[in-house]
Amino acid sequence: MLSVPHSNTVTLESHAAATLRHIRASMDAAGTIPVPGSAGIAMGIVGLLAAWLAATEALHPYRLFVWLCAAAIASGAAGILLARQASLQGSTLLGAPARKFLLCLLPGLFAGAVMTAVLWSAGNLHAIPGTWLLSYGCALVSTSALTGRIVGVLGGLFVALGLLAFWLPDALQNVALGAGFGELHLVFGILIGRQSINAKI
Repeated sequence: MLSVPHSNTVTLESHAAATLRHIRASMDAAGTIPVPGSAGIAMGIVGLLAAWLAATEALHPYRLFVWLCAAAIASGAAGILLARQASLQGSTLLGAPARKFLLCLLPGLFAGAVMTAVLWSAGNLHAIPGTWLLSYGCALVSTSALTGRIVGVLGGLFVALGLLAFWLPDALQNVALGAGFGELHLVFGILIGRQSINAKI
């Protein structure tokens, strides 16, 4: 009766284990969304600019409209940079990971939009900045399973800032928005960019 040499068996088992690890890593990578640091930096710059504009005497009465315009511009810039990053890595934003990402992101943003309309109709403008920060933070936390832990941390900070904003006086509401959509985006965009560079080294 023929028997397989022990050394060959060990080699075969090691090769099989390595193959399984490669398959698992490929599946994990296929289910993630690459988030470029440049997206956070771009959104942070737009946020800081919006905070500055909204604080000017001429635009202060229209500060919420300024922030809504900034949100549209920042979202467009982030979408373009996300699509570019995905293209560079040979993937697409039309695949399954992107659909999962949107399913995680959009419910929180939709809830924020509905609450904004409700608060606006009720004349409770004071609660709108906190609602924006809170709902956006929850949306980011939801996407962290697909984008990485650092995005989850960013989302948690937005949640904390949103809760704080509900207690801040009206004079500091614009400051809270600038700290979140401006400074937090900018800082974490830089951190994500450095993390990506270190991963390539």
